[in-house]
Amino acid sequence: MGKRIKAESARRPATPPAITPENRENQLIALAYDLVEQRLRDGTASSSETTAILKFGSTKARMEKQMLEQQMELAKAKTESLKSAKKIEELYSEAIDAMRHYQGYNTNDED
Repeated sequence: MGKRIKAESARRPATPPAITPENRENQLIALAYDLVEQRLRDGTASSSETTAILKFGSTKARMEKQMLEQQMELAKAKTESLKSAKKIEELYSEAIDAMRHYQGYNTNDED
């Protein structure tokens, strides 16, 4: 008998090599999902594969993912807020120095 080509690999076009580690990870995850999906269809998936897929698709997992995304957005917003507050503080300081200069005070000699 000759080599048997899997139907899945025969119809899937070759993907270009990943540029970043994150892209490579995503490629491997996609391949793993495809493999488990095929095993589920064939009835050869292990109980741990079936359980893992069920967990990934659960409401709890989706909510946890959404919560993590919101926490990341909140952390970014806090970082931007701190940067903005620092910039405002610098602008106030510059404005006060400018007012002192216009009033005739030399800010370098005040010690």
